[in-house]
Amino acid sequence: MTRAALLHVLDNATAIAPAEVRELEQLAQAFPYCQTAHLLLAKAAHDQGTMLAGQRLRRAATYAADRELLRRLIEQVVPEAAPPDEPSALGINEEDPSLHPAPETAPAQNDARLELNERLSQQSKHDELQQISHEKKVNDIDWEQFLENRTLQQPLPTSRGGFDELPPIEANLTKIEGLVDHLKWQLQMSDFNDSERRFAELVLGNLDDNGFLDLKGMEREDGTRTPDTSLDELAQEAGVDIEDAPEVLRIMQEWDPVGACSRDLQECLRVQAEVFNHDDLELTIIDKHLVNLEKHNYAAIARDLKIPVEEVYEAVKEIQKLESRPARNFSMTDEKTIAITPDVYIVKDSDKFVVTDNDRGVQRLYINESLTKQLLKDPGAKDFVGEKLRNAQWLIRAIEQRRKTIIRVTECIVEKQRDFFEKGVSFLKPMILRDIADAVGMHESTISRVTTNKYVHTPQGLFELKYFFNSSIRRTSEDDIASESVKQAIKKIIEGEDKGNPLSDQAIVDILAKDDGIQIARRTVAKYREMLGILASSKRKKLF
Repeated sequence: MTRAALLHVLDNATAIAPAEVRELEQLAQAFPYCQTAHLLLAKAAHDQGTMLAGQRLRRAATYAADRELLRRLIEQVVPEAAPPDEPSALGINEEDPSLHPAPETAPAQNDARLELNERLSQQSKHDELQQISHEKKVNDIDWEQFLENRTLQQPLPTSRGGFDELPPIEANLTKIEGLVDHLKWQLQMSDFNDSERRFAELVLGNLDDNGFLDLKGMEREDGTRTPDTSLDELAQEAGVDIEDAPEVLRIMQEWDPVGACSRDLQECLRVQAEVFNHDDLELTIIDKHLVNLEKHNYAAIARDLKIPVEEVYEAVKEIQKLESRPARNFSMTDEKTIAITPDVYIVKDSDKFVVTDNDRGVQRLYINESLTKQLLKDPGAKDFVGEKLRNAQWLIRAIEQRRKTIIRVTECIVEKQRDFFEKGVSFLKPMILRDIADAVGMHESTISRVTTNKYVHTPQGLFELKYFFNSSIRRTSEDDIASESVKQAIKKIIEGEDKGNPLSDQAIVDILAKDDGIQIARRTVAKYREMLGILASSKRKKLF
C-alpha cells in the first residue's frame, strides 16, 4: 500500500472498499504491530457486517494504544446526504439561472434536444441498473472470508531470480516404485498371450519380500497352514500348458532385475550366472556346493572338484558379485518411511537435564465461555449444556493429566539413567517398570501404557521410552549391567575381530568375563547375536 492510498483510506474510514481491505491485510501481514492497519480492518469489518468483525475488533483492541479512540472510530457512521432544499456539497445552487436553458431556442431545436436527452436518460438508467446488478453480485461474495482463507494463509507470490536449476521431476513422485510394479511394466511390453499374461500375473502376486516366488501355504489363525501351491497349479488356473509354464517363468526370471521370480536362492544365482556368462566352475559351485559356499568351506569344494583352492577363491569372488536378494533396491510394500515425532524432549541445560513436552502444532483445548453463557440462558437447554460441559472438562483434565504423567515418568528415567544421557548406551543401567512405578506412585500397568509407542529425543538420539527398561546382567566386581549394554558390548567385540579368524560365541563369553566382568552363558551370546542380526563365526569368515 502506497502512502497516498493509506492517506485516502484514513480520510474515508467509513467507506473502505474491498480492494483497500485487501491492501490493508497485506500491510498488517508485513507489519504485524501496525495498529493503524488493524484499526482500519476492524472498522471495515464492522461496517460491512462480516463474520470476521468480532475477531478483528479483538485483534485491534490488542494493538490499540487508545481504546477510546478505537471505540469512536468503530461507532463513526457515514454522513447523511444533504436534503434537497440545502446547498449541495459542491456549493451549487439549483436556482442558479445559468443551469436552465435559454428560452430563445427554436421549437424544432427544442424537440430534438428533448429527444436526445430522453435517449441519454434511458441509456444512463440502463447503465445504472447494470452497475447495481454487478455490485449486488460482488457484495454477495464474502470477500473477507475468502481473503482470510486464501490470501492470508498462503505466502505472497515472489518472482524467481535467476535461472537456478529446478529439482528433477522424480523428486515430486508420491509413490516409490516397487519390484512388482517394475515387473508389471515389463510384462506390458512382453509378447505373452492372454493365458501367459495371466500366469505371469499370478507369479507376480506370489513374490515375497526378497523377490522370490513363494508358493508355500499361509498360516491360519488357529496355527494350521493352507496347502502349498505348485507351478503346475498356477499354470492350470491361468490356462497355460503345464509344459510351457517353466519356459514362461524362465523368461520372467531374465527380466530386470535378473533372478527375480526364482523359487530359491540357488535358482536365483544360477539364472544370473547364465545370463552374465559365468564359467562352468562357477555354475558347478552354485549347483553342487551352495552349502559349502555359505559356510566358507572352500577346502571341501576344492577336494570334491579336485582343483587348487586358489581357483575356488577366484570363482567365489565372481559368485559374490551376484545379487542374492533381487528386491534389494525396490520397495515390496506400499508403506512409506514414517517420520517419528518425539513426544518428549530431554535437553541439557548447563549441568542439568530438562524434560519438556513437544507441544508444537498441538491445539490446546478450551471451552468457549461466551457461547456457554449464551446457551445457559435458555432454561430448556441448561441441563443438556451442563452435561456436555462436564464431559468436556473431564476430557481436558484427562489430557492434561496424561501429559503430566509422561513428564513425571521421563524425569524419573533421567534421574536413574543419567550416566546414559551423559556417556552413551554402554552406561545404560538395568531398570524395570516397578522402579518407575514406585518412584511416581503409580501402578506398573499405568507406566506400561504411558511408555508404549512414546518416543523421547535425547542428547544420545531418539529412543522409545520402552528402550530404557532392561533386565539386569550380573557382573563379578561392579554393579549389574543392562542387557542392552551387553548387546552393544558383543557388537563392539565382533566389529573389532579378525575377519579371517572370527571369534566363536564361547570366545566372546571369555572376553566379556575377562574385560568387563560380565557373566553370561554361551547361548545368551548366541541369542543376543541373532537379535543384532549378526551371523555365526563360520559364516562371518572372510578369506579375501
